[in-house]
Amino acid sequence: MRDYDEFNDAGRRHYLPYLMYFGRPDFISPTVNTDRSGFRVSTGPDGTKASAAGHVPPGPVRILTGGSTALGVGATGDDSTLASLLWSRYAPSEPWLNFAGHCFNPAQEALLFTLYRNLLGNISEIVICSGVNAMMLARLPEWQQGDHGAFFFCGEYFEKMEELREQNRDRSRRFVRRAKASSSPAGVATFDDVRRDITTVIDSAADTTLRQLDTWQRVAGPETRISYVLQPMSRWMRQTSTPQEEILFEERDRIYKRGVWEELYGDVATTEVARTFAAALRVGCEKRGVRFLDLNPVVAEATTPHDWLFVDRVHYNDTGHDIVARTMAEALELS
Repeated sequence: MRDYDEFNDAGRRHYLPYLMYFGRPDFISPTVNTDRSGFRVSTGPDGTKASAAGHVPPGPVRILTGGSTALGVGATGDDSTLASLLWSRYAPSEPWLNFAGHCFNPAQEALLFTLYRNLLGNISEIVICSGVNAMMLARLPEWQQGDHGAFFFCGEYFEKMEELREQNRDRSRRFVRRAKASSSPAGVATFDDVRRDITTVIDSAADTTLRQLDTWQRVAGPETRISYVLQPMSRWMRQTSTPQEEILFEERDRIYKRGVWEELYGDVATTEVARTFAAALRVGCEKRGVRFLDLNPVVAEATTPHDWLFVDRVHYNDTGHDIVARTMAEALELS
């Protein structure tokens, strides 16, 4: 996890136009490695390494996309991520590339594909494994949502943009007299400055997700099969945790600067919320001809309360990655 902390170090964050931020390019560590554009490397059955902006195997490829869970945070190496396990073990007929971005919302997931679609030739399959980020971000206040939903670190963005506006106003006042423009809201939302209506949160998260699926379909083209997988999350799957998970969850709460996780996100981290969110996504995906899979009950049925799956409430250890990859391949009938 120290390697992931270094990879996601805010002081070295890789800012990009349009996307806001993406994985650090050419990052090398024993745990996580990226290519020249910041895509994580995936591993095939014969040990072949591939990535979107690096080596791309000839012929059709398949991509796994989403946020940090799809990226593979928590895996002990590039060969233990979902994309690598699908390629090397559970659906090896065609290569799988890791197209995920840390802390991405649905718009950033789709935009990443739009911007880098030119790197790839024939894409036979796209699996979007996501959902948690959309739900968390839908809780942020209305003024941060905009037309395409809030994004992580948007408080920092609004603060810096207001500083820039103020600088420009200062320059303008040197030449033209005018009334000072009113300030836009700035700053990071506090715990009390969030949406409280869970129905609104679920509807917003579903809407931002489904609207981006339209983009995925248009950019991918009619020959590419698209599946949306609602990612397994600890509190969406089950009410209890293993002793190992509880130790890690408590440690995470102790060092997390924004507060205790359950206090921040506990209202959307329930099985009832997950089922309601999944139902809304299922209806929208059916209308669009996109396959939908809520993997939470599937993984819950395939495991026991004693199986240690998580390194934190959202990300998996190697056992968790293996079970999620296997059940996903079976449920989606991936070859």
